[in-house]
Amino acid sequence: MKVNLNKSRPLVVGYISAIIGALLFGSVSTVAKPIVASVNPLWLSCLVYLISGATITPVVKRDRYSIKTKDYLFLIITSICGGAIAPAMFFFGLKLTTAINGSLLSNGEVIFSILLALTIFGEKLNRIGYIAIALVLGGVIIVTTNLQFDSSLLKINPGNLLIIGATIFWALDNNICRILTHRIDITKIIQLKSFIGGVILLCLTISSGISLSITSTEVPYILLLGVVGFALSLYFFLQGLRRIGTTITLLILSLSAVFGMFLAAILLHERITTFQIIAVVIMLCGIYLIYRNYMNDKSKVIRTAKS
Repeated sequence: MKVNLNKSRPLVVGYISAIIGALLFGSVSTVAKPIVASVNPLWLSCLVYLISGATITPVVKRDRYSIKTKDYLFLIITSICGGAIAPAMFFFGLKLTTAINGSLLSNGEVIFSILLALTIFGEKLNRIGYIAIALVLGGVIIVTTNLQFDSSLLKINPGNLLIIGATIFWALDNNICRILTHRIDITKIIQLKSFIGGVILLCLTISSGISLSITSTEVPYILLLGVVGFALSLYFFLQGLRRIGTTITLLILSLSAVFGMFLAAILLHERITTFQIIAVVIMLCGIYLIYRNYMNDKSKVIRTAKS
């Protein structure tokens, strides 16, 4: 049996890109946690996205794709959602919760992306798919509440709720980017989204009277967040999105939560609780069911095509 290397190569590159993207994005909570207490989250988000845009600019392919008028609306929406609102909410939330919780709750992005795909693109799930979504949402609920349902909703950590909100906006961003990656070069999307989002955040920061000062010890963290945590992770994520599709890329991205949890435990010495371990196991079970459901549906399509 001969394997067509030309056809399999894009898939291999896609899987490797998605894994690298997950590893890099998993570092965000751990890198950002030490400085969100001293740098205003709005100002931090602004700096991170402006650095992200500057990082990707030298490799932007200017002549390969032309941007059509109708795509500018999508670019503006994705910039506002994924480049301004989501990072600001995430960093404000991270200030109020632990880096481990921030990493685990980022899995909400996978589920909300799929749910939006169901409503926006009319995709369908079978019973297993809905069970999988329920499992991942169950894990999110465990992290958010620690299963203390006797407490009032107002006692739930607001930082956790802000991070969940951020994943909803990033999920909308993912679905829009899925459209744009087939019409606009990936590096151009990252550049425009980062700069537009960064400028919006800069205007909000200045108008709010927030101090723009940062110390020399905070600069390496901010550079690492902008270059590695966002620019490079987003680049590899979008490469996977284009080559292996939304579902598989998002499933691989969900591993960033596990990477982030262990990074926070090792580097920040945060304690991994029993509830967090239970949440990880439940989430991974749900993610596995989504993957199995996706592969079964794919194999049915192939068998149908052959027959």
